Amino acid sequence: MYLLLAAHPRGAALQELTQAGHAQPANPEPQVVALSDLSAVVRELEARRPGGVPPRWIWQRTQDWYPQLLASGVEVERCYDITLCGNILAFSQFSAHTEYARNTDRTPVEDPVLPPKTLLPPRPPADQGALFDDPASGPPRGVALEDLRAEYAAQQAALAEVGTEDNRRKRLQLLLAAESAAAMVAAEMQHAGVPWREDLHEEILVSHLGPRPPAGQRPQKLEALAAELRSLLRAPGLNPDSPQELMRALHRNGIEVKTTRKWELREYGHPAIEPLLEYKKLSRLHTANGWSWLDAWVDGGRFRPEYVVGGVVSGRWASRGGGALQIPRQVRGAVHADPGHKLIVADASQLEPRVLVALAQDSTMAEAARDQDLYAGIAAKGFGGDRGKAKVALLGAMYGATSGEAGRLMPQLARTYPRAVDFVEKAARAGEAGGTVTTRLGRSSPPPSERWFLSQRSATAEEQRRAESIARSRGRFTRNFVVQGSAADWAACWLAELRRRLRTLRTAGTGGGGGAVQAELVFFLHDEVMVHAPADGVDACIRAIEESARAAKGLLFGPVPVEFPVSLAVVDSYDLAK
Repeated sequence: MYLLLAAHPRGAALQELTQAGHAQPANPEPQVVALSDLSAVVRELEARRPGGVPPRWIWQRTQDWYPQLLASGVEVERCYDITLCGNILAFSQFSAHTEYARNTDRTPVEDPVLPPKTLLPPRPPADQGALFDDPASGPPRGVALEDLRAEYAAQQAALAEVGTEDNRRKRLQLLLAAESAAAMVAAEMQHAGVPWREDLHEEILVSHLGPRPPAGQRPQKLEALAAELRSLLRAPGLNPDSPQELMRALHRNGIEVKTTRKWELREYGHPAIEPLLEYKKLSRLHTANGWSWLDAWVDGGRFRPEYVVGGVVSGRWASRGGGALQIPRQVRGAVHADPGHKLIVADASQLEPRVLVALAQDSTMAEAARDQDLYAGIAAKGFGGDRGKAKVALLGAMYGATSGEAGRLMPQLARTYPRAVDFVEKAARAGEAGGTVTTRLGRSSPPPSERWFLSQRSATAEEQRRAESIARSRGRFTRNFVVQGSAADWAACWLAELRRRLRTLRTAGTGGGGGAVQAELVFFLHDEVMVHAPADGVDACIRAIEESARAAKGLLFGPVPVEFPVSLAVVDSYDLAK
C-alpha cells in the first residue's frame, strides 16, 4: 500500500496510490485528517497491514512529518522521501536521458554541492515554524497533494525509463529506498538522542579549562595561557582570539608563519609556540563544546542534533547545529550509557579502500586483504611488508596525491594492483575533462563549475597553466567521489538493514534472554554506528550489526570476494571505544 501524505488546509490529506503514482480507483478521493488525529490514523494503518505488507508513506520531506509522529509514539516502517529521491534522480547519470532530469535546473555550481530539485518549493524558513508546531495558528504549510502526487508520478516514470543493463534500474531503486530509510534513521536518532551525562561533561570542562567562568569571560586556564602569550610575545594588549592581532604579534617576534596551523607553527622553536598550541586546543573545546554548548544542546541526558541526510554531494551526512559529526575526543567521556545499558560502537574498518577493491574488481588486492588488515595485506604483496608505505600509496591513489612519498610509491602500487589504480585514474580523467562519475548505486557527481568552463577558454600560457590546475583539482574530486560516494551507498544500506533488524529485536522478542531487546540507533558518522542497548541484549545487537554489514555488501556488489569487516567495542562511554 502506497500512501501519499500531504499538507491540507484542514490538517493533512492521505491518498492511496498505485506504485506508479496514480490514485487508486477504489479510493480516488483523499482522506482529510485533523493534525490532532493524524498520529492515531498512522498508527492504525501501520498495524492494519493488508496482506501483511506495511504501508509505504510518500511525503515531501521526512523531517516535516516523522519527528512529530515519533513524539506521539508512532514509528513507521517504510517511506519514500520525495525531496531526497528527486535530487538523486535529477542528477544521476542513470536517469540523465529522462524527461525528469531534462526538466531540472542543471546550472553548474562553484562548490561541489548539488542545487535542490526545483519542481517543489523550498522548505519554509525556520522562523515560520514546523508543520506541527501550532495547529491552532492556521493551516500547515506545504505542497498541495495534487502537486506532490504529480511529482511522485514523474519520479516513478523516470525510474521506469532507466535501463536494465548492468542492473542499473535495480541499483537506483535500492539507492532511493536506502536514502529514504536513512531519513527515517536520522529522525529516529534525533528523537532518541545520544546518551549524554551532563555531570561528566562538566567535570571534563573543569579539568581542562578550570571553573565555569562568568558569561563573556575566558575560563581560568585560557586566561592564564593568554597572559603567558602576552609576556612571551611582548604584546601586553594581545587578544589571542583575534587572528589579525595574533599574526602581527608572531611576525614581530620573527615567527614568519602564513597561518597558525599546528604543523606550520611547530617549525619554529620560539618559547611561545607550545603555549599557543595549548591555547588553541583549549579554545576550540571552550567554543565548540563548552558550557554554552552544553546548555544549548543537552537536555534530559540526551544530545539531539538534526542530521541532514545527503548533506554532502557524495551522499555523506551533514548536521544542522550542535556539531554532531564532530564530537571531539576530549568530551567523548560524557557520551555514557544509561544504567543497565551499554554502548555498542561499530566501525566498518577501512571502508573506502575495500569499496575501491570491489568497484575495480581487483582480485589481487581482494586476495591481499583476505582475513587480515587491508594495508598489511597490500604491503606483503607489493611493499616488502611495509604497511605504512602501502597505506600512503593507496590513500594517495584515492585522493590524488601525486607528489611527495605518495607520488614516489604510486608506480609500485600500479604495477602490483593495476585494476584498482586504473579505476581511480579513469575517474580522475573524467573529471578533468568536465565529465561526471557515478557511485555504485547511481548517485552522480555535480556538473563542472562556472570557473571550470571559463578556464577552458584560456588563451595565454599563464591561463593555460591555471586551467590545468583547475582541471586537476576537479579530477581529484571525481577520483575520490566515486569511492567515497559508493562507501556512502554501502553505509546507507548498512543503516537501513540494521534499522530493520533492531525493529525486529524490539518487537519479536528474540533477545538473548528470550524477551524483546529495546535497543536504539543513537549515532552515525560515515562508517561508524552507535547502538544503545540493554546489557542483556548486547549479543543480539552485535549479530544484527554484523549481519547488516554482510547484507549491505551483498546488496551493492553481490557475491564478490571482498570482505567488509566491522570492528566492535562494547563500552560504558564513548571514549573507551578506541
